[in-house]
Amino acid sequence: MTPELIVEYASIVAIAILVVALLLTVYRAVVGPTLPDRIVALDMLVGIVIGFIAVIALRTGYTLYIDIAIALGLVGFLATVAFARFVLARGCVGEGEEIEPGPAPGPAPPKPVATSAARAAAPKTAKPRKTSKPAAPSGKEAK
Repeated sequence: MTPELIVEYASIVAIAILVVALLLTVYRAVVGPTLPDRIVALDMLVGIVIGFIAVIALRTGYTLYIDIAIALGLVGFLATVAFARFVLARGCVGEGEEIEPGPAPGPAPPKPVATSAARAAAPKTAKPRKTSKPAAPSGKEAK
């Protein structure tokens, strides 16, 4: 068995494995169930395509394909970081979760500290008086 024949058989097996991985990953990207699952699947698709490019470069002997695979890896990494920042800014992980209004994420702003000089300079306001309202007449008394 010659080395060229071994490389030929190995590349055929590698392409078969990559096709199976591609189909499973596309299924996960379509079905989900959550947005992070889809993001991981898209990142995995980039890795699988890089694998295809490497196998094609090995079979053809054209080394420029390796440069293309490296560039695709960099773009895929940047896309994954952008998707992760999107999920982080969105505030919830699952798609089925309801978003409740609340304070913005991050550290709370510091509360202002009132000094004694600031309290003395502040104008004093009178508190409004509570007035009691007369009770509304019930249905029988109104008639």
